[in-house]
Amino acid sequence: MSSCDPVRERRQRVARLASLGQRVGFALFGVALVLFGVALATDLPDGLVAAVVASLVVGSAVLAPSIVLGYAARAAEREDREAGF
Repeated sequence: MSSCDPVRERRQRVARLASLGQRVGFALFGVALVLFGVALATDLPDGLVAAVVASLVVGSAVLAPSIVLGYAARAAEREDREAGF
């Protein structure tokens, strides 16, 4: 792999960003799960319910494009390897 190839460098940056986005998105889903458990145990206070919904919305908004970008970067890298680049 050539370290001076700008396409591969950009692809690596996108893959790192996608990986970070996936970690953040899944972490927000985990936070939502924990908050939901706490909310259930405390008779569903409005603030906790709002926090659960916000965590799910933001987590989804971050996670969906991150998954797509991660798959795209891996597919492009695999295609380059198969083509002998």
